[in-house]
Amino acid sequence: MNRIVIKVGSHVLTENGEIATKRLEALVDFLAKLHSLGKEVILVSSGAVAAGFTKIKLDKRDVANKQALAAVGQPFLLREYQKRFDKYSIITAQVLLTADGFDSRRVTKHAKCAINGMLKNRILPIINENDVTATEELLFGDNDRLSAHVAYYFNADILVILSDIDAYYTDDPNKNSDAKARKIVHNLTSSELDEKCTPNDEFATGGIVTKLHAANFLLERGAKMFLASGFDLKDVYSFLIDKKHIGGTLFTKDKNE
Repeated sequence: MNRIVIKVGSHVLTENGEIATKRLEALVDFLAKLHSLGKEVILVSSGAVAAGFTKIKLDKRDVANKQALAAVGQPFLLREYQKRFDKYSIITAQVLLTADGFDSRRVTKHAKCAINGMLKNRILPIINENDVTATEELLFGDNDRLSAHVAYYFNADILVILSDIDAYYTDDPNKNSDAKARKIVHNLTSSELDEKCTPNDEFATGGIVTKLHAANFLLERGAKMFLASGFDLKDVYSFLIDKKHIGGTLFTKDKNE
């Protein structure tokens, strides 16, 4: 796998109303490791609204306030990334997209050209939903849908979602102690995709269901997705760097996986 899209959720990036600096640093260390191995890395990062809330406490139930929080938080979050990537002499670039923008061939072509140019020059793109104007995504998705589009339309070999959810289980592990992590998933049923969204954080807007929708979007197009914990990166290290599938869930049509 040469081109990898990594998506990280709001719950991973913030904690107790502040940026979760240790988790952010661990994430950057991991991405820098992939970069040093010659991988083309694209980061899709949520967290702009949550980052904005660390600066100004606005009522998040109001969409206009959420837009303001996103506008405040986006440059702050990017600076936090840049400071840590500077340690590895990795140049980053901010890219704001909307999932609906991929409906336009012209927009998709221009965006793909820009991303390819960055990766060719060893620049690491940091993509986020343009939350200031994309009100639908502020309310639903936490960038899961966007990251699936990025992975498919920008020809990534795999999408990796790092979340507070460490795998896809046979049942809700918070309610059923007998729930088992599913190591590999080849197909998703309509009943699985129709479940109610249950985000585990006040700033998250997706939960497991939006991740399943992202996985299904890629499965239908013959692409792959890996779901693992963003709190403890050992499973994604094992999967991407050591080539060992120990934890996490791989969504793939390939029956040989």
